[in-house]
Amino acid sequence: MRPIRASAPGRAGIVGNPSDMYGGAVISTAVPLRARCTLEPAARLTFQSPTQLLTPDTLALAGDAFDVCRVALHGLGFTVESAPFAVRIETDIPPQSGLAGSSALLTAIVACLLHYRGEAWRTPHALAERVRQIEARELQVACGYQDFYMAVWGGLNLMEFRDKQGLGADPNEPWATVEPLTDYLRGVQIPLWLATTGGTRFSGAVHANLRARWEAGERSVVDGMQRIGRLAREAKRALIEQDWTRLATLMNENYAIIRDLGGSGESLDQLVACALENGALGAKLAGAGGAGGTIILLTLTPEKTLPALRELAGQVIPIAPCAPGLVMG
Repeated sequence: MRPIRASAPGRAGIVGNPSDMYGGAVISTAVPLRARCTLEPAARLTFQSPTQLLTPDTLALAGDAFDVCRVALHGLGFTVESAPFAVRIETDIPPQSGLAGSSALLTAIVACLLHYRGEAWRTPHALAERVRQIEARELQVACGYQDFYMAVWGGLNLMEFRDKQGLGADPNEPWATVEPLTDYLRGVQIPLWLATTGGTRFSGAVHANLRARWEAGERSVVDGMQRIGRLAREAKRALIEQDWTRLATLMNENYAIIRDLGGSGESLDQLVACALENGALGAKLAGAGGAGGTIILLTLTPEKTLPALRELAGQVIPIAPCAPGLVMG
């Protein structure tokens, strides 16, 4: 067995999230942070990270950093006895930061395991859907589609999730439509940045509350998600035409809807306020909200906005609209 390697990027929702759970649309970009997995021959199943080494006796979840390995193995039908290799994982993506780090890592692990078994995925759609299904089934969490499609595609995309509000309950559910936008903006300095709170939150818990309210037919949630999906479709034109003022306006509306529905959090709201008070035209959540996470902001005066954010944020980074998706080797 030769080593098998894969990596996948984190992502940030520009406009439209979290309508990917409700049949909506999202424009999302890759970030310059990646999760990596390597499979290497070993006498028995071993989990490795830069700081830990473990030889598990079972694949039962243990609440540690290796649960993502256990989920991937169990979801693909592996047992401890049928996995004579070391699974080495590492990531640049801060855990539970709203940048889809666990989804990127799970995608890389699943890709390595499928390669080990000699199974090729027919299309990137099939791989994204399979990884999402594994996370949803194995962890019993409400999760949308944006994270997994972005981990596979990378880049900058408009993704349409029409008729996928059932979250896989229908076995004939259609695949998402992915429209890459990177080529329209190649060579353009897109004025978007990311700022993390430095705190953590479990996205499944954030999504579960909104999902339950949506399923109960709460009008504000149903209408809000429909409007957020429409914002992404409107943002496509603003982005391609480099109408930054219009794009910022759409970002701000997206943020206001989620905030008013209770999907943000105090630390995220503080970052948004700081960005807007220091020259940003728009700012919103890049992923799930709650006790921590990341905002994405649009500023034409980064020399003013970013220093102010660095005093408050755990980390400030650019986006990476040309970053590749899943890479093997």
